[in-house]
Amino acid sequence: MADNLSDTLKKLKITAVDRTEDTLEGCLDCLLQALAQNNAETSEKIQESGILQLFASLLSPQSSCTAKVANIIAEIAKNEFMRIPCVDAGLISPLVQLLNSKDQEVLLQTGRALGNICYDSHEGRSAVDQAGGAQIVIDHLRSLCSITDPANEKLLTVFCGMLMNYSNENDSLQAQLINMGVIPTLVKLLGIHCQNMALTEMCLVAFGNLAELESSKEQFASTNIAEELVKLFKKQIEHDKREMIFEVLAPLAENDAIKLQLVEAGLVECLLEIVQQKVDSDKEDDIAELKTASDLMVLLLLGDESMQKLFEGGKGNVFQRVLSWIPSNNHQLQLAGALAIANFARNDGNCIHMVDNGIVEKLMDLLDRHVEDGNVTVQHAALSALRTWLFQRQHFHSSFTNYLIVNKAKMLSAGVTEAVLKFLKSEMPPVQFKLLGTLRMLIDAQAEAAEQLGKNVKLVERLVEWCEAKDHAGVMGESNRLLSALIRHSKSKDVIKTIVQSGGIKHLVTMATSEHVIMQNEALVALALIAALELGTAEKDLESAKLVQILYKLLADERSAPEIKYNSMVLICALMGSEALHKEVQDLAFLDVVSKLRSHENKSVAQQASLTEQRLTVES
Repeated sequence: MADNLSDTLKKLKITAVDRTEDTLEGCLDCLLQALAQNNAETSEKIQESGILQLFASLLSPQSSCTAKVANIIAEIAKNEFMRIPCVDAGLISPLVQLLNSKDQEVLLQTGRALGNICYDSHEGRSAVDQAGGAQIVIDHLRSLCSITDPANEKLLTVFCGMLMNYSNENDSLQAQLINMGVIPTLVKLLGIHCQNMALTEMCLVAFGNLAELESSKEQFASTNIAEELVKLFKKQIEHDKREMIFEVLAPLAENDAIKLQLVEAGLVECLLEIVQQKVDSDKEDDIAELKTASDLMVLLLLGDESMQKLFEGGKGNVFQRVLSWIPSNNHQLQLAGALAIANFARNDGNCIHMVDNGIVEKLMDLLDRHVEDGNVTVQHAALSALRTWLFQRQHFHSSFTNYLIVNKAKMLSAGVTEAVLKFLKSEMPPVQFKLLGTLRMLIDAQAEAAEQLGKNVKLVERLVEWCEAKDHAGVMGESNRLLSALIRHSKSKDVIKTIVQSGGIKHLVTMATSEHVIMQNEALVALALIAALELGTAEKDLESAKLVQILYKLLADERSAPEIKYNSMVLICALMGSEALHKEVQDLAFLDVVSKLRSHENKSVAQQASLTEQRLTVES
């Protein structure tokens, strides 16, 4: 074979110049045969022979051998080491010119050649881009879209593959295709040729690539992609085929408009059916599909319109089915159920309905099942759902505030606090973080609950421990905020004593130096309450934590927010009742700093500065 190949290559060099069509065709047939037997070795010999440069001159639209030359280029470009040589040999420009041919076989082989050269090759893609190949291919897809004969479908498949190889994992080229309007064309292709599996799969892979780009979502939303994908999904039985569709659905479903379209197209019913079919299976594929289906269900509920459509006033079949996942024995369904409930709870009316209809108890039962060596992701999801019911929305209508207070009271009486406290021993930061946030929101404006929790020594000691969790900033921040909240909402001497005895004061003082104004403010208000209610008990801790020096810095710092300056002065006045702290105040130039604040642009700050100055003058 080696000798035959060498002879063929020598002969080809001569005939390429003479342009003897019959001899040329025979040489090309020999090359194709050699490539079929050993592609890599033959390709290497072709490169070594220097014949590659001659192929450019053989790619003539008038020649009867053009399709075979393009076929040979397509075959050798299957090898990674041949792609750059194909570009360097100047083959891209004549190949792109051939895309204007009317000959179907020439178009087919040219599409294959360009697609293979582009595969995972920056140089190949760049050359095709410069030659304007993508636009010509998209124009072909548009004009050939409606023709359903097998030869045309084969050509469409090759062209889709070429565009996929051209743009795969390349954001700028994908954006270029989107701007050229490829998405509506591909969606139309999918609808017309859904019986052709090869073409359908190529469209799906192309969608998967393009859907990752944010700029594609708007174009997808303006097509009937949701309807086509759901129609296609319903026909699939094989796991692999459904997985391909899932890979397109997941990125598309991140867009709220498409979420609603998918819900209206009936995707939810398909997902619920998969869950029902796979829930008891222990096959790896079935477990994976159950996870994908339930995760996608949760994603669809992240859209406000799609979520409300599925809630149906709490009476909807979908809501009831999702609710049934929570008591199931399948961890994935428990997780998805809790996350779905959290999504449904983003609407105030839904929250009221769910609290009134015992959903809180279902979540508490779920938490209870995961206290001892439980599934961390399920714990986290259930705590997230509880926290969502307590979340202060961005509006403050009196009706909503009343609802929030009533909801909290119902949740407290249902025993949510006790259920959450069972996770105090958790060593998992995500669970700790959600636990802290849930408790903090639960005691907001609930004095009795705040006092009860604030006197719980085990809780306060755990909070003080977590206040030092420097590796987990979220847990550390939430622990500080909960310590402060226990004091602010209870205004209880017993709570303050518990926090002092547990070593919490130094953390509240440190919190006053936080980079977050809201945390600084919460700390200062809590410290002012401590100074007003239990100064004697906390005196030594406040002194050793260098509170007075910190307050001086906050007042002297021009960058401090007005509310920080205001509350710092309120606190200074409250500290004057302690002899030791009073002396510290006198030792620093507080009067100078405070007198400057009398002309502050914020009226409250200026008024408090005058009062504080009077107090400092009288006490000095």
